[in-house]
Amino acid sequence: MMIIIRLDRVLADRKMRLNDLAAKVGISNVNLSYLKTGKVRAVRFSTLDAICKALDCQPGDILEYVEDEEEGC
Repeated sequence: MMIIIRLDRVLADRKMRLNDLAAKVGISNVNLSYLKTGKVRAVRFSTLDAICKALDCQPGDILEYVEDEEEGC
């Protein structure tokens, strides 16, 4: 199972910079950058809620589930 973070795509669609989103959400640029690049292992629902409110989107617009390919195929 793999979860892909699509935050960069949503930011581009909204013509918003990472710094602007960080200010609206109230988290550091560094932590938001880690989320954007997929270098996090967990996301608080409160953070996800704040991001979705700021970007006027749904969690599914930011997070995508992709099944792992079976080995040996």
